Amino acid sequence: MPSLSTLVDNFNSGIISANWGDSYGGVSIAAGRARVPLVAGAYAGFQTGRAWTLAGATVYLKIPTLPAVSTGTDVGVHFMVTSAVDGTALGFKINLVTGMLRMQANTDYYDPTAVEITYSATDHLWLRLREDGTNIYWDTSPDGSTWTNRRTLATPAWVTAAVDTCALDLYGYRDAGVTDYAEYDNVNTLSDGAVWTAATALTVGSTLTAAPRLGAAALAALTADTSLDADAALTAHADASLTASTELAADADGTNLPEVAALAAGDWDLYIEQGATFVQTYTVDDDPDFTWDGWTARAQIRSDATPTAPLLLDLTDYLTTTGGSIRLAIPATATATLTRNGRWDLEVVQGSTVVRILNGRAIVSPEVTR
Repeated sequence: MPSLSTLVDNFNSGIISANWGDSYGGVSIAAGRARVPLVAGAYAGFQTGRAWTLAGATVYLKIPTLPAVSTGTDVGVHFMVTSAVDGTALGFKINLVTGMLRMQANTDYYDPTAVEITYSATDHLWLRLREDGTNIYWDTSPDGSTWTNRRTLATPAWVTAAVDTCALDLYGYRDAGVTDYAEYDNVNTLSDGAVWTAATALTVGSTLTAAPRLGAAALAALTADTSLDADAALTAHADASLTASTELAADADGTNLPEVAALAAGDWDLYIEQGATFVQTYTVDDDPDFTWDGWTARAQIRSDATPTAPLLLDLTDYLTTTGGSIRLAIPATATATLTRNGRWDLEVVQGSTVVRILNGRAIVSPEVTR
């Protein structure tokens, strides 16, 4: 159940992460901001996949750059959480033509009871949408710290019903006028610090150096896997490498710790296609002579990262270690049993020593062909 509270991006990686896999209209990242072009007659936006939950969640961001009205009669910048039903959504619209900030709970793309206030680029720089089990709240802030509530509405039934099927859509539109853009930034974070600052590499096809707590996710390429005696299904195949430069001594039980134990576990989301073979390899590449000899790898997918969360799939039997690499190969018969999203992590164990390597969401794409 990935809560929208856990979606964090300050866009300083310079790439559009896998979290925004449903983006459209030629969006890009420029100077550490999510840039959405406004071209006459066309929609464009940063959009997540339909894998998120608004119930009990908070999502906030700032919009530092707005387009000009030019000759348009409908020019808007939106921050919306959308349901799986077209036209049913909650969020904000900055109307550049009227100069109003609209807080809306749309059905069939419209809310007749929406609340509007005069928009201020200073006072309303930050926008926040939250749900507490009873109500939806629309809040604004000049700095991301001090918030003012602008609208409260009893939580629509679809919010609690649409678990793991919501999307965050940050989009813009103009009906006419000169092409320009809006920019979004700091989704669920006040930090504008660089994402990549340390000697840890987490790669998919190419190396991305990252801070000790990795803020990047990467799309896995779909390839045919010939090394598995599995169904003639496409496999998701990605490579992750982890590098550390900190020297560590042995712990109390005499176990020699790998250098990656000095780092926080890397954030790594699994994107699993239900009913298809899934393969990824995770490699420690700071020392070519390093091996996982004597270590046991283990991993699980649970519904949430809580002690009592139900186990969705134990991945341990599908892990193999070779040298400095750990390979996860889930057969199609196992991925077919996954029916919902969850959380996962990957650990290595030797004696009483446990090192967490990766953790993140497990997002399941439902199978259609059977």
